[in-house]
Amino acid sequence: MDKIDILIVEDEAIVALEIKRAILKMSFGVSNMVTNYTDALTSIREKTPNIVLLDIHLKNSKDGIEIAKAIKEIADIPIVYLTAFFDDKTIEQAVQTNPIGYLVKPFKREDLKSTLQLAIYKINSTKCVESSLNDIGQGYIYDSVNHNLFFKEHPIKLSHKERLLLEMLIEEKGDIVPFSVLENHVWEGNPISDSALRTLIYRLRGKLDYLLIETVPSFGFRLIP
Repeated sequence: MDKIDILIVEDEAIVALEIKRAILKMSFGVSNMVTNYTDALTSIREKTPNIVLLDIHLKNSKDGIEIAKAIKEIADIPIVYLTAFFDDKTIEQAVQTNPIGYLVKPFKREDLKSTLQLAIYKINSTKCVESSLNDIGQGYIYDSVNHNLFFKEHPIKLSHKERLLLEMLIEEKGDIVPFSVLENHVWEGNPISDSALRTLIYRLRGKLDYLLIETVPSFGFRLIP
């Protein structure tokens, strides 16, 4: 899909700017930064974002849950709530707007990135982008365009070499990939120790719950069909 644009609805200027910097470093776009109900709806009508980061508790404005309800009447946009705290009543009200996630302040940049990746995955799934989403079994999905692995919609972090290894196994669609081919692809022809590939496979298997990669003795590996 095209570049992701995110609308930030946050009335704390410092927090909003920090979120914007983090989003831009992730190579996503920011459609706008607003602080209240009226400006949020105006911004969405002028330029519909892919995702809305929405603070629940806004000063001098209707709260984020009311904004979310109004947004849903305009467009079906994934919403991530931002909040410093949750009480039971707020949770019950927020759930009714079917948000894609919650971020509790203060949150880490890694938490923001993972939540946005999940939102993007759901956007792609809704649009049936079958060419980029690979169902590799047992609840695992690999997005070959954005290079993200998910287990039942939860993102799983991969190292660069783990990603290269997994992509080659996916590309072969269950066929056996020889040890030498994998080593040459992942390490780009550079000499490696005898245990390097085995160690890498072990780490990747752990992230796939030891379910999907089969060893073919004396030859190579393959994804279990």
